[in-house]
Amino acid sequence: MKKVVTNEELYTCELKAIDLLCGTVKKTLGPRGSNAIIDHSLLSPFITNDGVTIARNIESDDECVNTILTLAKESSIKTDEVVGDGTTTTLVLLESIFKQGLEKIKSGVNPHILKKEIDEASIEVIKRLSSESKEPTYIEYTNIASNAANDEDIGSLISEVYQKLKSTNGLKIEESNTSNTYYDIINGYTFDSLLASPYFLTNKAKIAYQDAYFLLINKDIFDIDQISEVINFLIDKKMPAVILAKRFAEDVINEILSLNFSKTTNVTLLNIPEYGTHELDLLNDLEIISGAKIVKITDEVKINNLGKCEEITIDKENINIINKLDNNKIKEHVKKLKKQIEKESDSYELAFQNDRISKLTTGRAIIYVGARTTTEAREKKMRFDDALCALKSASDGIIPGSGITYLKISETLTNKHHGYEILKKALNKPFNQILENVGLNKDEIYTHIKKNDFNILYNVLEERYEYTNKTKVIDPTNVAINALKNAVSIASMLLTTTSLIINETNNQNNYNINQEL
Repeated sequence: MKKVVTNEELYTCELKAIDLLCGTVKKTLGPRGSNAIIDHSLLSPFITNDGVTIARNIESDDECVNTILTLAKESSIKTDEVVGDGTTTTLVLLESIFKQGLEKIKSGVNPHILKKEIDEASIEVIKRLSSESKEPTYIEYTNIASNAANDEDIGSLISEVYQKLKSTNGLKIEESNTSNTYYDIINGYTFDSLLASPYFLTNKAKIAYQDAYFLLINKDIFDIDQISEVINFLIDKKMPAVILAKRFAEDVINEILSLNFSKTTNVTLLNIPEYGTHELDLLNDLEIISGAKIVKITDEVKINNLGKCEEITIDKENINIINKLDNNKIKEHVKKLKKQIEKESDSYELAFQNDRISKLTTGRAIIYVGARTTTEAREKKMRFDDALCALKSASDGIIPGSGITYLKISETLTNKHHGYEILKKALNKPFNQILENVGLNKDEIYTHIKKNDFNILYNVLEERYEYTNKTKVIDPTNVAINALKNAVSIASMLLTTTSLIINETNNQNNYNINQEL
């Protein structure tokens, strides 16, 4: 059964949804914000102060409220997807913009005119935020990561790894199997090792080749005769080799294993681990790295197809190749890859291509997050994830944090119309909320900051005033901009909505079942 909700009933639903969502999440804002415990149907409950994670898990028994919740959550989720931080700030801004806007509409302001005015005001604020931005220094990168994670140790560690890589593309966060947190720097080109047979690793944890030949075959090998010329060459030279192909017939695998066991050859057969376009991407990268020439479907396998690598390491999970060839070739290859992904919008494809670039240039690193319990490890990993996202955003510029930049812009914003008036008040809310979450007098602190022309801010963590040009409290400019953009977008959409149509069938069925029980 369908139900149509309009007018005051709709406003009531919207306010309930905003209060439930924003009222819950905003308590986590700032370095001393509170945590939330989230139950999980499959895993044990976990604790977090990550705004978007909390937002995703908030639901209501009221179908009308739940529908509004889904829309409102989108603001925080979008911020997370684009910049990975500022999700709580987004909801603090959303709450203020929506509630002020609703009051204006109730007083007779046209919703569509109001939306245009809010959009106009937000454009000016975004320009102001960009003008306040500056390039971060090494120390500021550490401070940004520490602020995002609310933990100086996490900020220091992830910044240390970032500086070694000179990039965030190849940096990944994983849970450790121990209570210790540590990191590994992986130099060289690494990809999944899909061994043609587990017997290539018999009695060995890994295979380590020095100065080995490398062969890339973009087709199936059904007969040993297809690669006999190369195998005879390797036997004659007494040199190790790695051969990649789409698939090897069992007879071919057994023949090579037999030659290996008799110490006639030292060859490892690997299946290509990727499929489709990614398979070709991998082969093209390996061709550049090894100097090998890809054997195509119509080609015969010849000795001149062989490339060579200084060092190849293979275990059950990965193969890592280190080679020092013509750097100009790799640079040109990477340049083409960067051009190709400029217009890429798919997040999975972007991650894959950026990972390729990292492996071809700076290398990769994995931070293994350890803790004494699973709950602590999950919460700690989320902090590392937030810090990593903040570092990525910071490369485009930074501004003083703690809500001070919003506050400064708010003070100088002219009330041209309702949109400016709404944003002027909304921009004060992150600053106020950070102080409210630790029980500080926001009016007293605001007065002191204003007297100093907004050249100081209040460091909540260290409980002191600091000059904005020397403070550790820093935010990526992109985070502040996207938080505002997404808050305005969802608030405007809700303010221009006049009716809601929901399906009450599920609610009625649940009610009947409960009654029978």
